[in-house]
Amino acid sequence: MDEDISIINTNTRNEKIKNFFIQNKKKLIAGLVVITILLISYFAFGEYQDRKKIKISNTFNLITLNYSESNKEKTAKDLIQLVNEKNSTYSPLSLYFIIDNELIKEKKTINELFDIIIDETSLDKEIKNLNIYKKALYNADDSNENDLLNILNPLIKSESVWKSHALHLMAEFFYSKNEMQKSKEFFNQILNLENANQEILLEAQKRLSRDLSE
Repeated sequence: MDEDISIINTNTRNEKIKNFFIQNKKKLIAGLVVITILLISYFAFGEYQDRKKIKISNTFNLITLNYSESNKEKTAKDLIQLVNEKNSTYSPLSLYFIIDNELIKEKKTINELFDIIIDETSLDKEIKNLNIYKKALYNADDSNENDLLNILNPLIKSESVWKSHALHLMAEFFYSKNEMQKSKEFFNQILNLENANQEILLEAQKRLSRDLSE
């Protein structure tokens, strides 16, 4: 008796499963098609991204290897295009090459390129912070206090590994302006940091004991 009931239950369950597949055949096929398309798209996009990275890498290498004084304008134009690609590796490198070789003189243009790197390019958090520091460093000689602080505040108000560099830049900025009290305050902040860069920490200690001691 129990065996018969078990067989009936099994047959009933199998019939329900069979009916489910029959009744939902179109939905199941559509679902499988969608999943297949998504998988193909995912891997195709990954391959496209890999090819794009290789292309950008080759382009950057070609541009920088062919650079000379006679083609500065073209080199700058080509590297600006790479910055606008918003590639996490070669867009920053393109901007650094422009700055190091003084391919563009207009600070406004350089700052706009920095903003593309900082605000629009997908970067590791500390790489982004490094570029914020580089932007501040680039502008330090011609900036006023408020402008420089506006650039560096994301670092100064964070726990970034670049925080001590930002504080040091502000301290030296005020020192160069002969604002010794403000300079001293920023140097002292470096001394109170738990994760201060050791070279920066040593420089701060030297400056305080040598030039800002009372």
